[in-house]
Amino acid sequence: METTPSGTAVGVDDPYEHVEQCDHLTDDGRCRFAVEHWDRDPAFARERETDALRCPVGTDEWDWCDCPHFRARNASRACVRCGLESVRLAHSEERPLLETHHLSYRESQTDTQKSTATHEITVTLCRWCHARVHDSWARIDDDVSPTEDAIAARQARRTREQAEFEFRSAAQRRQE
Repeated sequence: METTPSGTAVGVDDPYEHVEQCDHLTDDGRCRFAVEHWDRDPAFARERETDALRCPVGTDEWDWCDCPHFRARNASRACVRCGLESVRLAHSEERPLLETHHLSYRESQTDTQKSTATHEITVTLCRWCHARVHDSWARIDDDVSPTEDAIAARQARRTREQAEFEFRSAAQRRQE
């Protein structure tokens, strides 16, 4: 199983199995990186431009791991492991229910070489699943339900959210 630099598990054997799409891939199959960030890798941008900006992964020429600029950051509003949905309250300093979980970390080379950055691959996990994945051998693709603590925290926020939407007339507010 893949691990963090400190040795804790990340919950997957192959991070690329959990990728739906590159962040730079447009709906029509073109590479946005080659257009928006051409100055970071002009040779890559020229190569994509000669091919009408087509993404080679989208045409099955490459795998995700072959692209030098691949990035997949899942921005889901629910935990990919247990399905707990987020409830965010405006102006709240509370810790969020959902957190970003990195599936891909820097790969250590030999001591004489610098570590090279691997592709950025992230998913969204609730903080309870996040802790389980890092603290044990729990996997991202386990079929689990939200914990009681997670459900209670979500319901408490949901109750406060609904109270904010409650209509009170000016006369009621004035009496209070």
